[in-house]
Amino acid sequence: MASPLRLSGSITALATPFTAAGEVDLDAWARLLRQQLDGGTQALVVAGSTGEAAALYEVEYDALLRSAVEAAAGRVPVVAGTGLSNTDKTIAQTRRVADLGADAALVVTPPYVRPTQAGLEAHFRAVADDSRIPVLLYNVPGRTGCDMQPATTAALASHPRVCGIKEARNDTERMQQLLPLREDGFVVLSGDDPTAARAMLAGADGVVSVASNVLPRAMRRLCELARKGREREAMALHAELVPCFEFLAVESNPIPVKALLARNGSGRGLRLPLTPLSEEHAEAAEAAAIRIRKLEQECREHLAA
Repeated sequence: MASPLRLSGSITALATPFTAAGEVDLDAWARLLRQQLDGGTQALVVAGSTGEAAALYEVEYDALLRSAVEAAAGRVPVVAGTGLSNTDKTIAQTRRVADLGADAALVVTPPYVRPTQAGLEAHFRAVADDSRIPVLLYNVPGRTGCDMQPATTAALASHPRVCGIKEARNDTERMQQLLPLREDGFVVLSGDDPTAARAMLAGADGVVSVASNVLPRAMRRLCELARKGREREAMALHAELVPCFEFLAVESNPIPVKALLARNGSGRGLRLPLTPLSEEHAEAAEAAAIRIRKLEQECREHLAA
């Protein structure tokens, strides 16, 4: 039986706003959620790596997820990050988010412990077997220290509660190996903004984006163009977005995107060991903010037409 949830298009890996005192800023969070929904974002990811999940206390995590579910009100799916370094803990976290109303769980390959491919398959099967909600696999070797191979993904793709994969490797070969797995119950999503247009033009279903925190309309427009095969227009918009993508990579995610969000009143910093954007990048942040305002206005007009 295929999963009834089919994630696609522009999906935002939400940053978590904090106050100047370091507390979760639920007012700023509510504003960010409204901006995303108004901007055309097609699914919300709460407490992923961009959301600093590892720095959140359980009560904070729960409040963020409840708020997102309430704001979305069924209009778009809400996906909660539940992947941890241990299988039993991941299962417990996935049960919690199901109770809180999440539509799916984003489960990253277990960080730090570096399981074998057999271990990865067993881990994801155990999580999916127990889960009451669809499970989205997440491969991001640059952060976790392990790389789930396409053969392992293929072995998991037919599981009735595995709904797809977010693949954050940015090489063309990896995406080409995964795209044949696409079917009604399994989607392939890019997890890399700079190569998302290329992936969607090749057939990927969408992107789980960091950039869409500050560029919701532009990323929605990019997804629509690329998924419709309008290559010339998609790549022209991609070219306009490249300087923004480059800025978002000047320091570890989510440092740059949170610097931009702070300019819009959505939060005031990060939790250690993450630190605010270095002063040397202040000029680049201003240039990115100006470009973002221009692109968002242009894409607002396109989406309204």
